[in-house]
Amino acid sequence: MSTTAWIIVIVIVMLIVLGALIVAGRRRQEEGREEKREEAQAHRDEARTTARRAEQSRLQAEEQAERARREQEAARELEEKAARIDPDVDVDDDKR
Repeated sequence: MSTTAWIIVIVIVMLIVLGALIVAGRRRQEEGREEKREEAQAHRDEARTTARRAEQSRLQAEEQAERARREQEAARELEEKAARIDPDVDVDDDKR
């Protein structure tokens, strides 16, 4: 083989190796992207779960607050009833 033929063969082999390296690099890059997509999806799923729990907690807190308001109102009404019934309590003095 002549020197020119060897140079052509070497250049072709180098181009094939370079092409293979580029393809391998792109595959690795795509695999990295896919891993990041999966990680991002896991974070989204966790965020949705946390948001649902937070909403449930908020609703439970609102219900509990409403029960507390009703109980306070009932207690206030009972206090007023007791004050009206108790002969030792002056209702007019109690309002001041």
